[in-house]
Amino acid sequence: MKRIALLLTISLLSLTLSAQRHAPQPKPADPPKPYGPVPTAAQVAWQRMEMNMFCHFGPNTFTGLEWGEGTEAEDIFNPTALDCNQWVSVAKQAGFGGIILTAKHHDGFCLWPNPMSTHTVRESAWRNGKGDVLRELSDACKKGGLKFGIYISPWDRNAPTYGTEAYNKVFLKTLRHAHTNYGPIFEQWFDGANGEGPNGKKQVYDWKKFNGQTKKLQPNAVIFSDVGPGCRWVGNEEGKCGRTCWSRLDVAGFGPGADAPSQDTLNAGNYNGACWIPAETDVSIRPGWFWRESEHPKSVQELLKIYYNSVGRNSLLLLNVPPDNRGLIPAEDSLRLMEFRAALDSIFAHDIAKDAVFFFTTIASISPVDNIFNDEYDSYWATEEWTRTGMVELHFHEPQTFNRILLQEYIPLGQRVERFHIEIMEEDGWRTIAEETTIGYKRIVLTETVTTKKVRLLIDQSRACIVLNRFGLFMDNILP
Repeated sequence: MKRIALLLTISLLSLTLSAQRHAPQPKPADPPKPYGPVPTAAQVAWQRMEMNMFCHFGPNTFTGLEWGEGTEAEDIFNPTALDCNQWVSVAKQAGFGGIILTAKHHDGFCLWPNPMSTHTVRESAWRNGKGDVLRELSDACKKGGLKFGIYISPWDRNAPTYGTEAYNKVFLKTLRHAHTNYGPIFEQWFDGANGEGPNGKKQVYDWKKFNGQTKKLQPNAVIFSDVGPGCRWVGNEEGKCGRTCWSRLDVAGFGPGADAPSQDTLNAGNYNGACWIPAETDVSIRPGWFWRESEHPKSVQELLKIYYNSVGRNSLLLLNVPPDNRGLIPAEDSLRLMEFRAALDSIFAHDIAKDAVFFFTTIASISPVDNIFNDEYDSYWATEEWTRTGMVELHFHEPQTFNRILLQEYIPLGQRVERFHIEIMEEDGWRTIAEETTIGYKRIVLTETVTTKKVRLLIDQSRACIVLNRFGLFMDNILP
């Protein structure tokens, strides 16, 4: 349906709707100035992936442990039917943009022939010591059109030099070998896990050198840790990002692991954070991180809830799907992912808002408001620099039923909105159905199921002029 734009006049005290039709669109103007810290191109591309697959795989797959001791015999790693192309096929059909593999977990076992270790696939009987999981997954991702990332734990319960300054040099060479032999890496995943070495001392990690070398060798890699610098841990493993979630974080005086900010801070970010370090929500499809025959995947409803609480709250979702002891994604996990994908496709197949006639704050606009109803990421509705509030109102010819509201800010220009609410028209007037705080890259607001002919979005407070690139309405019949 062709949209008709009507003029809204704004007074200092309230927003009042004009009776004029066919209001003129704003003339093209210079884009708004960036506000605060802004993401790099790599960070924007990373956030737009929205969901990636984590694969915890290694000796723990065969022992049933979550954290290996580092003393396990290399031969215990023996997948009988490893097929990384199958991993990629499952991930791609589920809608993931990339796969991150635990190339080295805390036990120190390396899934590639790392020359800096004697605890690797090279020392195992698997494929006569010629196997290389990192190579197979890297090649499979290239073939399948997915991005490839790696987790390399700095903690190493097998390395004899762990707990000494010498280990930092070993770890740097380990990173270098992985970063220079396995193609482009879109995300390097670090955690701050740390334990005592053979000398009884904990390792003092040289994060400055670890991150510096990573950026030099893989300049487009987004580096994950509690404090980034590319993206941050969300503060829990429950699949929950904060209802308020800033992509900004203060890192001065903090570090990964024991030196990290509080979990509340990681969950919500910092209002005036100096750095752009968005949240990543890591959670497993199963109770544990590594495959166990006794465990089973979460339900579709549970996965949808996680999606809304992560992607829907300005975070990226990193969903762990562990391969089994054959080296395959189990059938029940694959089926659950396909059901999850089908549910998302069903919910977001039809944007009710695209059928509306809309009203908007023409007086304060510098770009067309109908940009928020298309699917072009780099088009947006922006208001004049002096504005901090705004409204978009939708009218329908027939009553519409929905319970999900999708909003997006154009994050290349920063994160701005700090408070908004949604109203619907009922017989006795406007009623608020949702009040929230931040938007960021994407916000999905869950509401009661409502039926109405009029909906309006009111930006109550923005830190700079409003820059939105999406406003959608959807109906979820799967997760009430």
